Amino acid sequence: MFYLHCTKKLLERISPEIAVPGQSDTVLGNWYATVLFWKPQVALLVSERTLLPVLMPLAPAATLGRRFPARLALVLKEHGVPPEFIAQEVWRMDKVQYAKTANRSVVGILNEFVRQAEFWLAAYAYEKGDDDDLLAISAKLAETPCSPLYNGPISPDKALHDLVRAGVQV
Repeated sequence: MFYLHCTKKLLERISPEIAVPGQSDTVLGNWYATVLFWKPQVALLVSERTLLPVLMPLAPAATLGRRFPARLALVLKEHGVPPEFIAQEVWRMDKVQYAKTANRSVVGILNEFVRQAEFWLAAYAYEKGDDDDLLAISAKLAETPCSPLYNGPISPDKALHDLVRAGVQV
């Protein structure tokens, strides 16, 4: 089970039942999400623990939480994460609880990633609706130095690999 902390804009689109946030069963922890009003619309999700970004199509919005683990598996595979880790993480994401955002630092990272995603989209002529391009932009964003990580691995991709190497268990 994991918690998906959504921005107000995204909560209005999904209209889920809001839960009191708690601790996720996953190694990557709780996730934060927002909507990018591209055509077609895209969701940006960020791990609270590693700040790993994941871009995916928003539609259908009501199933975002159920579709997310499969998308995360693709992103983790793109980063060279071992299949055993991916399988365990996806298995632990069997249930999603929606919550309001609670960590302003992660919301700030979400906002910065939105701006950077727009840059990568324009700079490399990526297609907004193309799944492979969303995966490529996610990988580019993961290389971004993030201030909450400055005392450690500095970027989400390095934080992810440190976590996997450490064999962290929940």
